[in-house]
Amino acid sequence: MDRLKLPAWLAGQNSKALAAPILIIMMLAMMVLPLPAFVLDLFFSFNIALSIIVLLTSLYTIKPLDFMAFPAVLLVSTMLRLSLNVASTRVVLTEGHTGPDAAGKVIEAFGHFLIGGNYTVGIVVFIILTIINFVVVTKGAGRIAEVGARFALDAMPGKQMAIDADLNAGLIQEAEARRRRTEVAQEAEFYGAMDGASKYVRGDAIAGIIVTLVNVLGGLIVGMVQHDLAFADALKNYTLLAIGDGLVAQIPSLIISTAAGIIVSRVASEQDIGGQLVTQLFAKPQVLYITAAIVGGMGVIPGMPHIPFIFLSSVLAGSAYLMTQRAQQIAEQGAQPEQAAAAAATAVPEVEEATWQDILPVDTLGLEVGYRLIPLVDKGQGGELLRRIKGIRKKFAQEVGFLAPPVHIRDNLELKPSAYRITLKGVEVGSGEAHSGQFLAINPGMVSGALPGAATTDPAFGLPAVWIDAAMRDQAQSMGYTVVDAGTVVATHLNHLITTHAAELLGRQEVQQLLDHIGKEAPKLIEDLIPKMLPISTLQKVLQNLLSEGVHIRDMRTIIEVLAENAPQVQDANELTGLVRIALGRAIVQQIFSSSNELAVMTLDNRLERLLMQAMQSGGPDGAGIEPGLADTLANQTANAARQQEQMGLTPVLLVPAPLRTLLARFLRRAIPQLKVLSQAEVPDSKTIKVTSLVGA
Repeated sequence: MDRLKLPAWLAGQNSKALAAPILIIMMLAMMVLPLPAFVLDLFFSFNIALSIIVLLTSLYTIKPLDFMAFPAVLLVSTMLRLSLNVASTRVVLTEGHTGPDAAGKVIEAFGHFLIGGNYTVGIVVFIILTIINFVVVTKGAGRIAEVGARFALDAMPGKQMAIDADLNAGLIQEAEARRRRTEVAQEAEFYGAMDGASKYVRGDAIAGIIVTLVNVLGGLIVGMVQHDLAFADALKNYTLLAIGDGLVAQIPSLIISTAAGIIVSRVASEQDIGGQLVTQLFAKPQVLYITAAIVGGMGVIPGMPHIPFIFLSSVLAGSAYLMTQRAQQIAEQGAQPEQAAAAAATAVPEVEEATWQDILPVDTLGLEVGYRLIPLVDKGQGGELLRRIKGIRKKFAQEVGFLAPPVHIRDNLELKPSAYRITLKGVEVGSGEAHSGQFLAINPGMVSGALPGAATTDPAFGLPAVWIDAAMRDQAQSMGYTVVDAGTVVATHLNHLITTHAAELLGRQEVQQLLDHIGKEAPKLIEDLIPKMLPISTLQKVLQNLLSEGVHIRDMRTIIEVLAENAPQVQDANELTGLVRIALGRAIVQQIFSSSNELAVMTLDNRLERLLMQAMQSGGPDGAGIEPGLADTLANQTANAARQQEQMGLTPVLLVPAPLRTLLARFLRRAIPQLKVLSQAEVPDSKTIKVTSLVGA
């Protein structure tokens, strides 16, 4: 006989889904069905325990999204308190004449022990707690959630740009980018939900006051009319029960409101709120010394309680002294490696005979860092930059089409502590500074204000930027800045330079490795071309020509086929490059215009086009016959047209006849690096051309 199996939604982890429906049914039952006093005690105790759990969870939460269920918890806990109010009101009005324990021991305890059995004191305490909860905590938390929701929405474009920048630089994969985009959206939804959920708590405070008044007035009527109690006895019994009932509900409400304020008011960091308070509030010995002096001065004033003030002053001064001693020890330990490095630099080593081993090969790609950036590249210290460099090389290989040489990393004591430089074949091609522990806020051109910090420029793209502390990261993102850490700054700069100098990175060895890789799938194609029809040096020159103009060489099969077809008639690398570009036209256009079917381009005026054709015919393909005046006019007008294209949000592309493409691409490359020069033969027939401006008109 088969064993009885539970449905999938009742088994395993899915049984957790039953918790919320059961809780809702219980709350509805409390509002409708009468509950005995013992069951009320259980529910009131559970309500208090739940509020404490929520408060402690919020204290140990690192970032708000770690407690993403808090708005729903806030709503459910509020409905639970209101349900308990309804259930306890029924018991108070029906059984209140029997004594102060009619509604359970919990309400009796709050009515007797916490307010001393005095209903006047109870009314005052209840009103004070309600005012604190309604006017201070709940209202403040709601305002913070409202502002946080607005800032989160304002910061979404900047955060999305930062995610896209990391993805394009190869620092993260597509899955990580999707996760971070989801997190950004969830953050905005969380603050919006908190803004709405805080309104429930405010309504709960108002409802608590109304329920308490109803219990007092209703109890007086029920006790005097139905149970023939004297006014004093009825007032005492029902008022104590009503105030105890109100306090039992209001104290958990105050605790959960405090948890809501903590959740929405904390700034995201790697520490919980307790760690932030200890490390930041008591981090400066000078503050403690001054406070100790003020408190001690108050303690010696005649009439003041001397012992508490002087004791507290002594504790503060002693803590400040211990912190000062600890800071000195850390500084001395940090200075020892620097002194050892300086001594090693000044020491005169013993001179040995020179050997061939002293001739070291030049690293193709090198990254040199100052000593403060060593933790970024030290694997033993969890160097994040090493992983990012691996991601850069992998993304470069997948997109461009060949494997870039490894990046050799070393420290350089001649650099500034926070400086770095990137070398290509031993020659510096880029440098900058990155401050570990700080963030670079880059101005993409649409920020809403200025930030305090060290002003600088983004080393990769030259955009204005400022180095800020970690505490200002969220504020900078909400103002529209793109915020990245020090490792991302170095990695983005390195990725930009590798892409820019891709043609120089493609050496003879890389070409041979590329041919060997393709030869595994199409050996006959490679054997027929290299070296029978074309030397490998010509192939290398063709590939370098493509890379120098930003054309990817992933489609090596097409490149090899075009070269094999035309090599018997053409041996010039530049002419072969033009033929390869025509074959790769669809990929080149897609690389520039993505999926758009309309190509917004600049073109040459007919008269300028004829002049250039004549100059090329008279001066050769290198354009030596172009007059200086004509060359200046061409460069200036093309630069102006390119700026207009960029202001319209378009990529500056110049469409020219095929014979002029190589000449103009080479001539304009230095003056306008961002300009792309396409020939009319490279544009697929399926694309529509839209001329935005005429150069030379």
